[in-house]
Amino acid sequence: MPFAQHYAEHIAHLQSIYANALTETGNEFDAVLLHSGSEHYYYADDQTTSFRAYGHFAHWLPVNRPNQVLLILPTKSPVYFRVLPRDFWYEQTIEMESWISDQYSLHSLESSGEVAEHLENLLKDIGSDISRLAFLGENTLYATAMGLGEKSLNPTVLLNWLDFQRAYKTDYEVASIRQANRLALQGHMAARKAFESGASEYDIHMAYLQACNILDEETPYTNIVALDEKSAILHYQNKRRSGATDSQVLLIDAGCRINGYCSDVTRTFTRPHTSPLFQELVAEMEALQSELIQCIVPGLPYGDIHVAAQDGVSRILLQHEICTGSEEELRAHKISTLFMPHGVGHLLGIQVHDVGGRQSNVAGDIKPPPAEYPSLRTTRVIEKRQVFTIEPGLYFIPQLLDPERTTERGKFINWNLV
Repeated sequence: MPFAQHYAEHIAHLQSIYANALTETGNEFDAVLLHSGSEHYYYADDQTTSFRAYGHFAHWLPVNRPNQVLLILPTKSPVYFRVLPRDFWYEQTIEMESWISDQYSLHSLESSGEVAEHLENLLKDIGSDISRLAFLGENTLYATAMGLGEKSLNPTVLLNWLDFQRAYKTDYEVASIRQANRLALQGHMAARKAFESGASEYDIHMAYLQACNILDEETPYTNIVALDEKSAILHYQNKRRSGATDSQVLLIDAGCRINGYCSDVTRTFTRPHTSPLFQELVAEMEALQSELIQCIVPGLPYGDIHVAAQDGVSRILLQHEICTGSEEELRAHKISTLFMPHGVGHLLGIQVHDVGGRQSNVAGDIKPPPAEYPSLRTTRVIEKRQVFTIEPGLYFIPQLLDPERTTERGKFINWNLV
């Protein structure tokens, strides 16, 4: 298993990153306490929402459970406070492979409140105390109850450093993301087969989950399963159960998680009775994606890929007479943004839209996207060890196109064909 082979190296790498972060951000802290997060309840209800562990916690440990705590001591093995409440209402077991647990000094507790009892001695062992402990996590009330001061709670300079470094993936992370993609592709093939048989959005969604052997809440984001006109809604959230015998187009955007790491795969499929022009557009967009991938080299600003995607969409619009004029005219009037209003992609990792995409350095300076492309999530320079998506799109969205029918931009659009 590549996970077992590389996990120890991954933990050693994180130890180094955190040690450097603590030193380079002013030596204010000697250790870091990571909290996985707490359960949240629906308003005026006793049911909890679906839990998802805090990204920096999950960066270390693939345990998606609330109230788990990690103590990062740069000169010692990380300490995992595995919290297992005494509870007969819910299953509380946390099972870990030995290749994971072997990397930690493990303390099993019944409550996260017991962590405070262990901190003093653990910090004393490195010549420190709780005043020099940084806390990272959402539940700052938990931290203050243990005596941590305001300056210790999610210090911005430390988070900036760690967010920036999350863009560089270890072999363990790459192996996890690769396996998450393989699993997602099984689901996409099952979804395509269901679509071709005339299945509804709901049935296509269920075929995907079954093929991946996962629950709905285990997906990294809500699956987008859109037939025909619904595919023009970028984050379409519903699943129509009505029959779709005559459906022509499926847009499915769905991923999986392995060890907490995400895949994010979007595909458009057609059926034999779909408009031949639309089928050609799908083939052209797949070719454009491949062209963009071939352009990727270290040192290239990620924004250049987005510009190339927009130019590629313009060429396709002109080639199929969806728009008229020249490439220069379409570029000057930003016509392509009406058909591709989103960014070409984003960093991928523990989070689908992974952190640090617009950071230019560890200090947290932000490089905003160009004014004409405000939805671009990544403005960094491409470097080795980064993982990101490349997803150009060509949509026919009434809310964007219809207001242009009587404008100067609208003169470039073949409305009959649209």
